[in-house]
Amino acid sequence: MDIPVKKEGLRKYAWLPLDNAAKIYPAVRSKEHTTVFRLSVILNERVNIGCLLRAIRKTEARFPYFKVCLRKGFFWYYLEHIACPLIPVADNQGICRAFDIVYMKDALLFRIVVINNRISVEFSHILTDGTGASVFFKTLLLAYFAEKEGKGIDYSATGRSSDIQDQEFEDAYNQYFKADIPPVIQYTKAFHLPYVLNEKPRYHTLTALVSLAEIKSKAREKGASITDYLVAVYLAVLQDIYTEMPRYSRYGKRKILRVQVPINLRQIYPTQSLRNFSLFVLPEIDLRLGQYSFDEIIKIVYHKMKLETDEKLINKIISRNVGSEKNFFVRGIPLFLKDLILYFKYYSQGANQYSGVVTNLGRIELPAEIEKHVDHFVFIPPPPNKKLKVNCGVIGFRDLLVISFGNISRTNDLEKKFFRFLTHQGIRVKLTTY
Repeated sequence: MDIPVKKEGLRKYAWLPLDNAAKIYPAVRSKEHTTVFRLSVILNERVNIGCLLRAIRKTEARFPYFKVCLRKGFFWYYLEHIACPLIPVADNQGICRAFDIVYMKDALLFRIVVINNRISVEFSHILTDGTGASVFFKTLLLAYFAEKEGKGIDYSATGRSSDIQDQEFEDAYNQYFKADIPPVIQYTKAFHLPYVLNEKPRYHTLTALVSLAEIKSKAREKGASITDYLVAVYLAVLQDIYTEMPRYSRYGKRKILRVQVPINLRQIYPTQSLRNFSLFVLPEIDLRLGQYSFDEIIKIVYHKMKLETDEKLINKIISRNVGSEKNFFVRGIPLFLKDLILYFKYYSQGANQYSGVVTNLGRIELPAEIEKHVDHFVFIPPPPNKKLKVNCGVIGFRDLLVISFGNISRTNDLEKKFFRFLTHQGIRVKLTTY
């Protein structure tokens, strides 16, 4: 049974301002740096297109605030609801490709792509983050299997009800903004990989299946979480890459190795928002102080993650980000100048400050009767910018942890070192085609 969305209800989604995190993406996105990420499910059988089409109709009705296009105002971008149907497309045109955004035309900011036994959703970060996308995707899968079995959709498996909640499309940053909070300390510039960029189209991926039990066991041995462990491995690999560089190549290179780790703020603040609601922790090691053992690195990461996910420190970052948006002078700057300022700030105060990104979406939970039809999930991070060159995305399902690297350089050296490190720790790693 389709979810009815009355015309008066659609007025709520007819016009939405971008959330605080989304405001930077229209200014920095390009055909290569698309800001688009992907979630995929690999099924044990070929996709039934008829069931999928019916499931899409029900799912898009449940999430009308995602059916929007990007518009340009004089001072800010905004989202406008459009009524065009969501049509799945064949998965043969490249991963995480840019959305064809023409401001006077209707173009959605997410898509569903299908091939053989794989269903994927791709979302622009303008619209939502990994958590919002995963709730939509799980709902789509529940609707798909409900269609196959001739049953109703059990929304409880997504942690949501069948009713659309107003809080789901609110800007939660504004909701938890507090004025008069002290400013955040600015970070210094960080080391960037010395790799040469690949020829266009640059973006390629490498995915591996890892034993969840084995990596959890290794992390517990160190008194850390899986995310802490993976970030520590990433830093250890960056240290190896720096150390192996010829001495002359190190000249002028920064010696701060820093990894950006997105944090789901819904775990700290109670909200049902499915728009962007995440911030970043930046664990680092400083090679000016000498070489670090892995035990030293994981200790640093553990304490940094604990400290910077404290609610009071998170309040400082929200206050800085939202406060600048509310500034009377900033609000009065025309959009074309805001774009230039945001582009400059992204590279001078954003991408310059970290050496890599590790995004862990956590473990996907599905009802047992659906799990048996699923082999694994994959999370493909957005194409990195030309400074970072490599991104890492992680997602868990049942007894597997799936680690995917997105790369725009000519070498997979970092990925090879990363998986070799895990293998040397006794963790089984199986590279897989995607």
